[in-house]
Amino acid sequence: MPMRMPLAPLFRDRSRAARTTAGCALALALAAAGVAGPAPAAAARPKQYTTAQVHAFLVKFYGQHGPSASDRIHKVDADLRKRAAAAKGHDVLLCARSAPRSISVGRVRAEPSGMGWATVTTYWKSGPQKHLTAYVGLKRELPMKLYDVTCDE
Repeated sequence: MPMRMPLAPLFRDRSRAARTTAGCALALALAAAGVAGPAPAAAARPKQYTTAQVHAFLVKFYGQHGPSASDRIHKVDADLRKRAAAAKGHDVLLCARSAPRSISVGRVRAEPSGMGWATVTTYWKSGPQKHLTAYVGLKRELPMKLYDVTCDE
């Protein structure tokens, strides 16, 4: 005698299908009527990089002794790269003539206008520590880059 499948699971599946169809129809009707539903996941994404992301970028960018040759090309804005290339004998990104013993990055601040900055401190074998301010673009539509450096004397 062949086994018979119980009918209850089939009805449950049909009920789930009916609920899904009804839910889709309701969503389409509300959209046609101009009633907004939940925001898409992409819209929930912030428009700017966070201060924590900028801090991590600067820590990795500067490292212990200054930015790598690759970072100087790929993670620096074109205008700042030109300025750095024109400054013979002076490292514009470090505000120095040589590599420091170590580097630390301070607290990041951000403006709603789309620029973030932090004080970067360089430590030397001899002489006092020096400070510079590094500016990073915050707009998520663009890759994170260093846009400017000011030497704090």
